[in-house]
Amino acid sequence: MRKWLKNALVLASAFALMLAFRALVFSVHSVNGNGLAPVFRNGDRLLVNRCSYGLRIEGNGLLPYSRLMRHPVKRGDIVAFSMPGQADGGLLIARCKAVPGDTIHTLQGQLVVPGLTTCAKADYYWLEALNQQNPVDSRHLGFIPESSIIGQVVTVLYNRQHLQLQ
Repeated sequence: MRKWLKNALVLASAFALMLAFRALVFSVHSVNGNGLAPVFRNGDRLLVNRCSYGLRIEGNGLLPYSRLMRHPVKRGDIVAFSMPGQADGGLLIARCKAVPGDTIHTLQGQLVVPGLTTCAKADYYWLEALNQQNPVDSRHLGFIPESSIIGQVVTVLYNRQHLQLQ
C-alpha cells in the first residue's frame, strides 16, 4: 500500500476515535452568562464526564433510553443536563439537592431535605442552579428526569476572558 494512503488511514482512524471518545466519554461546553456565578463564570469551558453515571444510550426514538453500568447521581454533584423534553434546548448546569426517595419541602424559596411534603419519584432529581437568580432549575421546571442528565461537571478547563486579559 502506498505510504500516503497508510498515513491517511491512520489520520482518519485517529479522528474517528477522537470523535467517539468525545461523544461517549468527555465533552467540553462553554458557560454563557453568569447564571452559575460565583463557581463558574461567563466564558468558562467546562469538562463534562458523560460516563460518570453510566454509559448513556439515548436511541433517538429507535431504542428506549437506558444507561449501561449505571451509577446514581449523588446529592451535591454538579451535573450538566438538557431541558427535559428538548434534545436541543442547550446544556444547563446545576447542583443535585435531592435524590430519588428524598422528601422535600421549600420554605421561602429554600429547599429543605428532609422535608415535609413532596416525595421524589424514582429516577427523578431536584437540581438547583448555583446562582439563586437563575430561572432554569427544579424550582421552575420541577423534578428533572435522569434521562435529561448528561453527566457530571469535572472541572473548568479554561476561561477565554481570563486568557484575553493576560
